[in-house]
Amino acid sequence: MEFELPNLPEKDEIAKDIVVALIKEVQAKTQEKYQAEIEYLQEQIRLLRNEVFGRSSEKSIVQDPSQLLLFELPGDASSTDSAPVEVAIEVGAHKRKKRGRKPLPDHLPRVEIIHDLSDEDKICGCGKQKVCIGQEQCEKIDYIPAKIQVQRHIRLKYACKDCEGVDDDGPTVAIAPAPVQLLPKSNATAGLLAHLIVSKFADALPFYRQQKIFARHGLDLPRATMSNWAIGAAEYCKPLIELLTGQVRSGPYINIDETTLQVLGEPGKSNTSKSYVWTYRGGDPQQPCVVYQYHPTRSGQVAIDFIGKDYHGYVQTDDFSGYSSRFEDKPHIVHMGCWAHSRRKFFDVVKVKTKHRGNRQNPSSLADEAIRQIRQLYEIEKQARNQSLEPDQVKALRQSRSKPILDQFKEWLDEKAPLVPPKSLLGKAIGYTLNNWSKLIVYINDGRLRIDNNLVENAIRPFVVGRKNFLFAGGPKGAEAGCIFYSLIETAKANGLEPFGYLRYLFERLPLIDNPDDYKKLLPQNLDTAMIESASTSV
Repeated sequence: MEFELPNLPEKDEIAKDIVVALIKEVQAKTQEKYQAEIEYLQEQIRLLRNEVFGRSSEKSIVQDPSQLLLFELPGDASSTDSAPVEVAIEVGAHKRKKRGRKPLPDHLPRVEIIHDLSDEDKICGCGKQKVCIGQEQCEKIDYIPAKIQVQRHIRLKYACKDCEGVDDDGPTVAIAPAPVQLLPKSNATAGLLAHLIVSKFADALPFYRQQKIFARHGLDLPRATMSNWAIGAAEYCKPLIELLTGQVRSGPYINIDETTLQVLGEPGKSNTSKSYVWTYRGGDPQQPCVVYQYHPTRSGQVAIDFIGKDYHGYVQTDDFSGYSSRFEDKPHIVHMGCWAHSRRKFFDVVKVKTKHRGNRQNPSSLADEAIRQIRQLYEIEKQARNQSLEPDQVKALRQSRSKPILDQFKEWLDEKAPLVPPKSLLGKAIGYTLNNWSKLIVYINDGRLRIDNNLVENAIRPFVVGRKNFLFAGGPKGAEAGCIFYSLIETAKANGLEPFGYLRYLFERLPLIDNPDDYKKLLPQNLDTAMIESASTSV
């Protein structure tokens, strides 16, 4: 930007020098402003490109920055075997690690196929019969496609010939009772229902894809029928969700996260508007519960209403303003932050790093330093998990080792904050961490707490994967049914149960319940794999 000097008297040299100095200062500040704006926009472009084309993992390789890789050898593309594992072999006074194929599980059935020589090949060149001296074995993986079968239920009738045509108070004809099923008058068994629901909500196969799969097997099963079955089955599962909700509210620690969902046919909303699925994880850490909740809005009041007025404990979330504004006036709730979100913002700086890595004031270099200090906190958490420490021991470890790191990191952030443009990625990362500092350090005061909110983020990931496939819910009832099944499936997985076996077990026994207290026995926390496998499928 160029400025023209005004016409001044030649003798007024002092005024002229002042005007020139002022113009140069304005030009410098203007140029500095434009340059900062350019750097900010370029940074945003690099970040967007990385999100589209770059890797999403936040894992980094710790190595000497001065040491370059001589070769970057790709993996052997010709190998189709299972992923290699390291097997420890004892040799003398030390162990060596040998890479080998991962052994196949022992519980899989084995079919032996004998490969023998022909009778001619068993004759030695000297004319005598060869003797079998041993064998070599190798195991291959075979796959038997699933098959569809029809259960034909035959109910036998009985009548008394002597009473035929005679007036009597009692019935003369008796028939075997009809089998009890979850969905009366439907031809879906508990096994088929469990398969449909697990395929959609655990394996992300929408009903229209399942319809095509069944068609290849010669069965016409419309997706509208599958949807109606799923919604009907979800109605019977609502008492279980109420019990899971109660266990989450029992505390002392709840993780919360939310994500978007498009729902068609919502009253007062267009089909293109966003609705939300809220995810809550809590209860006994040894028997965790995961509950999904569909709601048309993202208001933080949704989480408050779910938690309830009587909850006393910790709540861990991201930095969504809807949480903070709602939890500020709740003294019985301690709001926690998430270090994974803070670390992620520094990783964004590293992802858009420039070539000038040697300069310590370079944004990516400063972000590397922040990540290094955060990594130290995670190493302490890893040590506590590996040693299976009790909550009191975890707290003591954090107070002795994590707290000094946090104090040092806080000083480092306060020092760097004034030197970094606040609108840059690094400035936003530092600002986010400082603004949430009081919530980020809560975890060191209680050994039951976690450093981040990753548990609930991992629980919400299966829903996000499914959403990429089924795209939207056909209506509010469908969205509610989906949340019910995600709650049951993810809670079962969190407690070590195989989802299909659990749902089949559940659907077989739900119609038999005549006492509300029996619902508690069907929660995933009160079952184990042995109970489900030993139970007969015919009830």
